[in-house]
Amino acid sequence: MRPIQSTSPFKTKPYEKTPSATSTTSVKFNGDLRVYSKTVTVTFSLLSSQRFVVNMSAYSAPVVETIKTVASKSFDPTTREWSFSVKDYKEVLTKLNLLSSANVLVEAMPNFVLTCVTEPDDSEADLDTSQMDPTLIQTLLPFQYEGLKFGVQRKGRCLIADDMGLGKTFQALAIMNYYRKDWPLLIVTTASMKNVWEGTIMKYIPSVSIMQVQYMISSRDFIEDSLVLIVSHDLMSRCCEKLIERKFGCIIIDESHNLKNYKAKMTQAAMKICKVVKRVVLLSGTPVLSRPKELYSQLSLIDEKLFGSFFNYAKRYCALHQTNFGLDSSGKSNLQELEIILKKKFMIRRKKEDVLGCLPNKSEEVIKLNMNLGDLNKADKTVLEQLSNQYVETKKSSDKHSILISFFCETAKIKIPAVCLHIEKVLKEKKKILVFAHHKIMLDAVEELLKFNNYKYIRIDGSSSTTQRKYLIDKFQIDSQYVCAVLSITSTNAGISLTAANQVVFAELHWNPSILKQAEARVHRIGQENAVLIQYLLASGTADDYMWQLLQKKQDILREMGLTKEVFSVAQQKQEKNTGSSRGIFGTISKENNTDSGVDNQAMDEDVLDDDMDDILSNMDI
Repeated sequence: MRPIQSTSPFKTKPYEKTPSATSTTSVKFNGDLRVYSKTVTVTFSLLSSQRFVVNMSAYSAPVVETIKTVASKSFDPTTREWSFSVKDYKEVLTKLNLLSSANVLVEAMPNFVLTCVTEPDDSEADLDTSQMDPTLIQTLLPFQYEGLKFGVQRKGRCLIADDMGLGKTFQALAIMNYYRKDWPLLIVTTASMKNVWEGTIMKYIPSVSIMQVQYMISSRDFIEDSLVLIVSHDLMSRCCEKLIERKFGCIIIDESHNLKNYKAKMTQAAMKICKVVKRVVLLSGTPVLSRPKELYSQLSLIDEKLFGSFFNYAKRYCALHQTNFGLDSSGKSNLQELEIILKKKFMIRRKKEDVLGCLPNKSEEVIKLNMNLGDLNKADKTVLEQLSNQYVETKKSSDKHSILISFFCETAKIKIPAVCLHIEKVLKEKKKILVFAHHKIMLDAVEELLKFNNYKYIRIDGSSSTTQRKYLIDKFQIDSQYVCAVLSITSTNAGISLTAANQVVFAELHWNPSILKQAEARVHRIGQENAVLIQYLLASGTADDYMWQLLQKKQDILREMGLTKEVFSVAQQKQEKNTGSSRGIFGTISKENNTDSGVDNQAMDEDVLDDDMDDILSNMDI
């Protein structure tokens, strides 16, 4: 019986593996010598709206020699990249596809990228405003008029992402006023902003009668006669079909970052409505709170067909990859290209420093609280150490977030004495300040401090009604005797102006840098006459150590996307000096006896719609 002969062209020893046919390493023959050469992957990405770059996974002489034949070629010696005119993309792609025999794998640029950059640009076209309300047009600042032009050039479907305090409301109403023939108009906003929208319409669009503006309170409301209907995000979600039946031609969605989760019921309702509405304007000073995936649903509201699916978008911009738990889209990729597409197709964004040269300076300080953790009672010290160790040692993302939220809660209790001492020192300087906190126990502690020292103050949190908020804000703005506003970070970070103060104290942090920057903008905005000071109070050895690092990383991602220029790391660091205790107030506020950390239930009920743990945590007041 003869042994079976191998059919492999390779002579192998028993301990050698035969080269796999599916290996990314190819084999060539040079006489009796085997030569192995790796496959080079070639990809493309935008450098600007006019040029793209060719990326190679490894140097390939055939690729370089081929692309040198393209007329628009340009080599950057600093980045070592070859770039070309977008007009020559097909030529470059065709020539590189002929190199398959040279072990070159070419991955074409997605069609949606080419669609965006090849659309005609009519930015220089004149704008006919003769049919618009003159009161509104005359009110617009030059950069706000540019926002109107941007919206009209995109046929009334866009995202206005200007910095907080730059008048996005005016720009949105101006765009919709231009398309008045397509009304009725639906405005989706937060409950606290209802009066702002109604008041702005009455003042600047006098052609609309107050009888034609309606605020929807419940699903039973009759809305067929309303020319302008104002509705909350939650009610939009619950009354989706009723709103579709009304046949709105225009919609403004304020704070559109609330729709970041494309799977959420609220976002799905917005998708259905925007699909049948002709004009869609989204407003957000922070369209992305921390990751590129949060933009997808907002962009789909404007153009649902462009990307085709979330998979296509995530593969290109979220570094989509397979894990043991499924597909992970929490990353980032091609952010420079994403920024180009946003500006070209969807979004206009201006920073305060770019359009308001006269706005007072803003400085930031990180105050290291004088806390001797050795003075803590044994139970508190043990809990802090255990949570810190668990957070560092845990690898699973969902478990890590759960530990951090517990750590965050314990940190609030520990920080109370030092935070109140700092606030008392600031108030002695006769300053009018805002104090932001996250946990109810911290808000209560600051309020007790103010009561104990007979300071006049206001407090706004998730339990404050729309009417109460307006009354309290007006009182703080007008009455100089009110020296402090105690505010919930998640309930008051947007939609209000508190320029009577020029100092902001963050007693606690938040997971998302954009939420903190929104809160800062309550004072640093149009109407502020004095230099603004922002103070972040951090306690070493607590959750603050980890959250501050997390904030810096997320802010770096936003900077790469071109959505911010600010960084937390440039804040001036200061060590709090120990100058005594806070005059007996902690006999009233005992962290040992107060076991209820509290939950801002209103904020949680409205916002906990996302399956992603990080998003859930970032929207909780505990």
